[in-house]
Amino acid sequence: MKIFCSILILLIFQTGNIIAQEKQYTQTIRGTVIDAGSKSPIPGVNIILLNTNPLKAATTNYNGEFEIKQVPIGRYDISFDNIGYKSVIIGNQLIKSGKEFMLEIELEEMVINIDEVVVKAYGKKDSPLNEMAKISARSFTVEVTERYAGTWFDPARMASNYAGVMTAGDQRNDIIIRGNSPLGLLWRLEGIDIPNPNHFGTLGTTGGPISILNNNLLNNSDFLTSAWPAEYGNALSGVFDLNMRSGNNKKHEFVAQVGMNGFELGAEGPFTKKSRASYLISYRYSTLAIFDALGINFGISGIPQYQDISFKINVPDTKLGKFSIFGVGGSSYIEILNKNKKANDWTFGRDNLDLRFGSDMGVIGLSHLYFFNTNCRIKSVFAVSYTGATAKADSAYINLPSLNYYGDESSEIKYSFSTKYIQKVNAKNNFSLGFTSDLFKIFYNDSVLMPDYTYRRLSDTDNESVMLFQSFIQFEHKFSDELVIYSGLHYQYFNLNASQVIEPRASIKWTLNRKHSLSFGFGLHSQIQPRLFYFLQTLSPDSSFVKTNRNLGFSKSIQFVLGYDYLINKNLRLKLETYYQHLYKIPVEVKSSYYSIINYGSEFYSERSDSLVNNGFGENYGLELTLEKFLSNNYYFLLTASAFESLYKGSDNIERNTIYNGNYVLNVLSGYTFNVGKYSALCLDIKFVNAGGRHYIPVDLEKSKLTGAKVLDYSKAYEPQYPPYFRIDTRISFKLNRKKFNTEIAFDIQNITGHENILLETYDVKTASIKFDYQLGLFYVFLLRFQF
Repeated sequence: MKIFCSILILLIFQTGNIIAQEKQYTQTIRGTVIDAGSKSPIPGVNIILLNTNPLKAATTNYNGEFEIKQVPIGRYDISFDNIGYKSVIIGNQLIKSGKEFMLEIELEEMVINIDEVVVKAYGKKDSPLNEMAKISARSFTVEVTERYAGTWFDPARMASNYAGVMTAGDQRNDIIIRGNSPLGLLWRLEGIDIPNPNHFGTLGTTGGPISILNNNLLNNSDFLTSAWPAEYGNALSGVFDLNMRSGNNKKHEFVAQVGMNGFELGAEGPFTKKSRASYLISYRYSTLAIFDALGINFGISGIPQYQDISFKINVPDTKLGKFSIFGVGGSSYIEILNKNKKANDWTFGRDNLDLRFGSDMGVIGLSHLYFFNTNCRIKSVFAVSYTGATAKADSAYINLPSLNYYGDESSEIKYSFSTKYIQKVNAKNNFSLGFTSDLFKIFYNDSVLMPDYTYRRLSDTDNESVMLFQSFIQFEHKFSDELVIYSGLHYQYFNLNASQVIEPRASIKWTLNRKHSLSFGFGLHSQIQPRLFYFLQTLSPDSSFVKTNRNLGFSKSIQFVLGYDYLINKNLRLKLETYYQHLYKIPVEVKSSYYSIINYGSEFYSERSDSLVNNGFGENYGLELTLEKFLSNNYYFLLTASAFESLYKGSDNIERNTIYNGNYVLNVLSGYTFNVGKYSALCLDIKFVNAGGRHYIPVDLEKSKLTGAKVLDYSKAYEPQYPPYFRIDTRISFKLNRKKFNTEIAFDIQNITGHENILLETYDVKTASIKFDYQLGLFYVFLLRFQF
């Protein structure tokens, strides 16, 4: 805290010098304007920086490119006009020193072309980049991932502020969308499906404590929560469709920062002065050892170690089209030793154990984009990805040091090829089709210590191959500029057991006028099970091992959603959505039990069950409200409220709450920016969240005392509920511009009231009593960044 205050005082002092010197700092705005349907460049677009005097303006060239030089530092509204297209004004774009401002703008062709008439309209600030997404979808910017308090500059934690979304807990960024398991989330990067992009991520899950994704390299991206277009598959709850930006192809730029996600160094720029090819790269290394030295408690005794790298090479001008090479990868490791545990440390439900855990993830891909003509293109991506995890659990009280309670060394290598053909037929019709093929190489090896001190192999799979093939076709028709319909089909085939499914999708959007619109969406969505389940071994009566889950098919969800959007003014929006989801073919146990895979996916360890069949059911339904004031006049606010029900049936046919059935979520966020002179700003942000607690399986205290270990009362599975989750986060940041660089210092105080939110109930062997692990208490996150 003293260090933070010292740096803040120094920056304010520097700001005083800047004001006294009265220098004029400027920056360059560059970008490209493309057709929303065909993605081809649009020449002749007029770009104007509103409220500038003298007027700053430019016109796009043949390649759709524009450049505006000598733009004074600050925030601007920028208009884009062209005959035959819907004009757009994007508001509050932050121009700062040290880094050129790059834009890629999409304009939608008008169905009814009124010559020489241009109707100006402020662009809907969260409209999805995917034109086929008509409902339950929004885009987000990199600036938003940094602006909201409590996000850790993480896209997943940022998305938890949206209606219908909540986190599974402070310790991980798994997100629960409309009551669904985090397993149902699809991560897509640069058009290819990728493994869990988080440090300390358990194999087969979608979240983790720290994101590997670097928001400094991300571009505007989409987040979808229901009835998404047919090009997305193998997901039940939602989709993150992420894009990496290209590096500056005219000027070398650098970033250096330190914060929660590590020490970071990044660079970007052109390869040569004559070429438009560019590079973009960033490397981060763990900083949590410093946090530990400062006495900041993460709820664990171990010190997390992690590092990651991200890069993109963009080569736009070749006779064969546009090529790019991209990559993301990270490695992490931690030791949590029982002898070092403090009284209030997390037990992870596994008390009296020494735990060692590591994970690795990486993807590298080659992308190719080729235009046959201005209205027809094909995009193909080939990628290789790797994900692996190691785990070791030793009993802290067994006097045999070589005896491990549990061990795991598992990994997957995936070879992916995806291609997508897109045709803009005319102003009214868009059409696309494509396929994706994923070949998995499986290496699963884990074993557990049995009561007789022998080991049982849970998985023993080495270099086995499985393939998932997906294809789609989709069509958009605009009856007018106000009425649009979408339809599509998605197909999946899983070769391990020849499972296949055809999934119809459809949606409609009716813009009643410039302020009001209605939307409706429908979709059948299917997902294979985490691949770990298929290779789990069961000991048969004849002492041989059988993979009893081998024939599990797709889990399925039929989703309906109805939405209403009211644009109160250009910066204030009200949105309502109601939905119903029927889940079926969910894996449950053959024997009569409470178990369902619907409750799986948000833990640090993976407990799997054998002998599963696709006979389970579930349903989610709810109502969501969003009231959002986009940043203007130096302030913003976001209020989201969700009321929902999430239920399921196991093989015993008893309807129960899912573990995620909190019933309600309320988020309130707001922030204000104080301008300090012409080139600096002090930003204050706050977040309030209140949500229903998770349901859980209680500890059977009497049986636990008798056995000397935790025993759960499965007869009351998911009946009790933890108290409501409550947290207030604040953020203060100071941004300073100089002629050649800009700097930002930010300081988050999370859970500022120190409220004790329960993480889980467990059994304390030492005291023979029930105890609780609590989520993060008062917690600090800082950021110091230089761009030059």
